Amino acid sequence: MSLPASFLTTFGRSIATMSLYKEGHAARERAVRGAYDALLRLQEEEPRPLFTFLGDEVVCGTRPVRDLKSWEWGPRLAGAGIQRLEFEPGVQLEDFEEFLEEVLARVTMAVLGTADARQMRSTRIRFGAVGMKGEGGGDEQEPAPPATTNLSLSDEAHTIRWLHERVQQERRLPLAEAEAVVRSLSLAMHGDQQLVMPLLTLRNFDEYTTTHSLNVAVLAMGLAEHVNLDARDVRAFGVAGLLHDIGKVNIPIDVLTKPGKLTPEERAIINQHPVEGARIIIETEEHLDLAAVVAYEHHIMLDGGGYPQLNFARKCHEASKMVHICDVYDALRTNRPYRAAWPAEKVLNYIMEKAGSEFDPRLARDFTEMMRLREERRALADDWGEPPAA
Repeated sequence: MSLPASFLTTFGRSIATMSLYKEGHAARERAVRGAYDALLRLQEEEPRPLFTFLGDEVVCGTRPVRDLKSWEWGPRLAGAGIQRLEFEPGVQLEDFEEFLEEVLARVTMAVLGTADARQMRSTRIRFGAVGMKGEGGGDEQEPAPPATTNLSLSDEAHTIRWLHERVQQERRLPLAEAEAVVRSLSLAMHGDQQLVMPLLTLRNFDEYTTTHSLNVAVLAMGLAEHVNLDARDVRAFGVAGLLHDIGKVNIPIDVLTKPGKLTPEERAIINQHPVEGARIIIETEEHLDLAAVVAYEHHIMLDGGGYPQLNFARKCHEASKMVHICDVYDALRTNRPYRAAWPAEKVLNYIMEKAGSEFDPRLARDFTEMMRLREERRALADDWGEPPAA
């Protein structure tokens, strides 16, 4: 069992034991100490573990805790207002026990429907709703800004850079990491109880593939929600958006970042990335057929133009048509070596002008409506440094 799963298992066991035995009972003390020791072991590997509870799924940082699928305490904690849980270094045993008592009180009161629990003294344990710093020490508990204003998405950018390198080196797609990034982006989108667009702004053009992948995933999930797809489809469209350009991993950086007009040979290299991306996805993750189709089709226009050329005219998948719009939107909203970024309204007008030829008219209207209703928040990623080791 992984260290995050081991900690959460002992954590749940300690809460259950505390509900049975009064303070000072040996069984209660053993359970609290066991959970505390498990936390210390986890912090040797991850000094600031951050857990998010999403329905029956548990995420540690940006990675799902797969050996705790359908963990019974996840929904109970979320129902008690504990959707996120973070531990800073230096948590003392007495602070940890006080935190466990607070959790027990909140879970009990959530069942009974009674009032809020008391404040805690410790500032090293933070918890609360998604998008909030959560509760901790101090006399005043001031909520943090919404998640989309204080999240840099740097962890997600790290993961995508690493994912691209893994595909480039081993031609293997780390699906768990891709899915974890999509879940994390979904949290950022809903951090202040409304759908917002937490998009990254480019610092240097060699980061384009990373930021573009994240942005298209966010836009694709937003559009999927806007047209009332269910949660499973929204996540699938998010993964497809995240991986739509995975075929670019082997294109030389000087070709990808060339400021001038491409030569016919360079254009041929670029135009191969949809086919290459579909091949990479389907060879390593057979059940990702939707993502493979989107990777192949996302540059095909409604009127049959674009690339790759189809031997027989046919309709593209709905997800491909949606990702195509999101792809073009983010590309035009980004500074490129050969032009400045367009204002959002200019891009939306362009999409509507091309509806019926390049873009599906209904989806173009849906996308434009969504972007005019929802707030687009762009942030400059923090210093990413080196991507984490595989």
